[in-house]
Amino acid sequence: MKLWLVRHAPVLLPAGICYGASDVLADDAASLQSARQAAEQLPPGLPVRVSGLLRAQQLANHLAALRPDLPTAIVDVRLNEMNFGCWEMQPWDAIPQTEFDAWLADFDHHCFGGTESTHLVLQRVGKALSGVQNDELWITHAGVIRAVQWIVEHGFEPVQKAENWPKTVVEPGGLYSVEIRG
Repeated sequence: MKLWLVRHAPVLLPAGICYGASDVLADDAASLQSARQAAEQLPPGLPVRVSGLLRAQQLANHLAALRPDLPTAIVDVRLNEMNFGCWEMQPWDAIPQTEFDAWLADFDHHCFGGTESTHLVLQRVGKALSGVQNDELWITHAGVIRAVQWIVEHGFEPVQKAENWPKTVVEPGGLYSVEIRG
């Protein structure tokens, strides 16, 4: 099966802000442009799931207008970005180095910001993946795309070190696809 993943367009925030699970808007013109690009590449009738966050739903709404052959997108909060807890909406460079050190020391289980760990993200994304029965489109976030990459390559092995976590992810608004073993 093929899983198509579209990352939401750039958000309307200054650069360097940790926004994770915060419900911030994307640039609407960029969302439309991303939807146009995806619309040209996606096969007909592809089921669509979308994150519960507005920035992903903006792109899904544009795609639905461009591709009426696609079923109505199903909102799936398991596709939401990682929740960075108390660090949400803070500048990344204002977060104390000790917080990063603690996360890097236990990348799999440490809840950066006190809310969600990499392990918890992998669990919820894995549950969403287990429901994929045929080719499907997810409109989602960088962290979820990285989690999919990890699961496809490593299953549910713990992420022992941060340097093992996938580094490459599609740019905001970009489309990526991966083969999922059924």
